Amino acid sequence: MGSTPEELNTEIAGTRETLATDLDALQDRVSPQAVLDRRKAAVRSRAEGLRSRVMGSDSSGGLSSAGSGAVDTAQHRVEGSPLVAGTVAFFAGMLVSAAIPATRTESRLSQKAVDTAKEHGQPAADAMKSAGQDMAAELKGSAQQAVQEVKSSTQQSAQRVQQEGRSSAEEVRSQSQSGSQPQSPSQFPSQSR
Repeated sequence: MGSTPEELNTEIAGTRETLATDLDALQDRVSPQAVLDRRKAAVRSRAEGLRSRVMGSDSSGGLSSAGSGAVDTAQHRVEGSPLVAGTVAFFAGMLVSAAIPATRTESRLSQKAVDTAKEHGQPAADAMKSAGQDMAAELKGSAQQAVQEVKSSTQQSAQRVQQEGRSSAEEVRSQSQSGSQPQSPSQFPSQSR
């Protein structure tokens, strides 16, 4: 216990300063605003890196840490392709918008858009339905007419075949009656045996 009161007071003051600095650093580290700021900065940094790599202007060329290896692999595959960059940006935007809940204004506007689409879409749907019904009626009439024509044509063909069959049968009969009667033995030429 060889410490004097002045040394103890100085040591306590130093400990208080160190403790205050540590508490300030801890408070800064866990404060919601600080966490939000760090995350925004990280997202901004990644977005800028992705944009520069996709557009083909990345000068770093190095590999990143293992934690972002998959992201970097995807980035290297799409590097220099604006179409893929647009697609990636579109889906990234969809993911971000899905993660953030809609505000009252957005909900109201989206409902208004749905109502307007229904209002303007209903007459178009009715017109299409009416046109479809008219087309079906016309096709039904055309189909019935075609069936009648086929039926009539079939009957005419059957009658023609029947008439040709009778005509052929009469012709065969007339030929058999006139020229194919068996000849009597007197009509055969004489043959000497």
